[in-house]
Amino acid sequence: MAQIAMFVWNDFRNDARVKNEALSLASAGHSVTVHALFTDGVTPHYEEVAAGVAVKRHGRKQGIRLAKPRVHTAKRSGFELGMLLVSRVLTHLVVMVSIVKERPDVVHAHDVNVLPTAWLAARLCGAKLVYDAHEISSGREGYRKIGRLVAWIEKKIMPRAAGTITTTDARAKFFARAYGIARPLVLQNRPRLVSVPGDDRIRKMLGLSADRPIVIYQGGQQPGRGLERLVACAARVPNAHFVFVGGGSLHEDLKQLAEQLSLTDRVFFIPTVPLAELPFFTASADIGVQPIENTCLNHFTTDSNKLFEYVVARLPVIASDLPEIARVVRAHDLGLLVKPGDSDALVDALNRLVDAPELRSYYSGRAEQAASTLNWEEQEQSLVAMYERILSRTPE
Repeated sequence: MAQIAMFVWNDFRNDARVKNEALSLASAGHSVTVHALFTDGVTPHYEEVAAGVAVKRHGRKQGIRLAKPRVHTAKRSGFELGMLLVSRVLTHLVVMVSIVKERPDVVHAHDVNVLPTAWLAARLCGAKLVYDAHEISSGREGYRKIGRLVAWIEKKIMPRAAGTITTTDARAKFFARAYGIARPLVLQNRPRLVSVPGDDRIRKMLGLSADRPIVIYQGGQQPGRGLERLVACAARVPNAHFVFVGGGSLHEDLKQLAEQLSLTDRVFFIPTVPLAELPFFTASADIGVQPIENTCLNHFTTDSNKLFEYVVARLPVIASDLPEIARVVRAHDLGLLVKPGDSDALVDALNRLVDAPELRSYYSGRAEQAASTLNWEEQEQSLVAMYERILSRTPE
């Protein structure tokens, strides 16, 4: 049994990927501690989420607030930005010290924003480093100003990691070419296979009639994901309800847009729901949509966690025709692909599925078949095997 310290820059509550990896490693006999961020009044500092998986959240320390910062950094004053930087540095130091005190066998960094701290902690306690790149952060929406710094950090540290992981084949190829490393292990952002009864949760919550199908978008409401376009397109798809589940920097803007377009009787917003509850909301919809736009390399190479969540919920999908997304949709015949950023194509696809219940039924059946393979359980052994190889290596 190995002691594994994971580090993630969120409060862990709704990070399905990190939770799945921790549970898989614990099931293989390892002991996992996830170091995450404390949210005052929302999360405990410490909890045991399953046998072999504990979470340590780092927040108030000697009167200094180290909680996760707000989103809109552009609106801060210079003083606020300075305090934010100090807070983040202190948080990293506190986490690093906590990890070193544990003396784990492996330090597992989830994304580049914790990679330097995880690497230093691993060096100080003689642990092996695993880097899990959830994104291509050097080519990511919102990271453009620091893309070169991100690439420099990854180029320096990734070759030193005992193991590397990413989410798609395209991203694995990118990291291998960019940094001269062996191709990372690919673990797609698939959910665990669950059987969710159709309980009409969304219709009951919002008081919606059954005469219109529900088009759902779930996940972060951030720039570059085609969400403003989706709201605008809803005006041209009169026979459907549109439901957004989640939050993010565009949440209020999307609500205002729906009001401006007089769509509040058909476009609805449900705040982020607990991870365990999300499958019930998803399965109570009729069509899953993923209109992500080709605004950066990270988007171009994504296959999207929500795509797999729609599949496991047995929903027909409408998704952007980007390489990794299209490969999954075409291989399993899951729904309709549209050119990214093409409003007319998106409207046509929406109306086609909304007005054709027999076509929705066909794609739902295809999703049910695909769910038996496009789930977390079908790939978790690859993670366990990678850890076995890492732990079996003797130090150089």
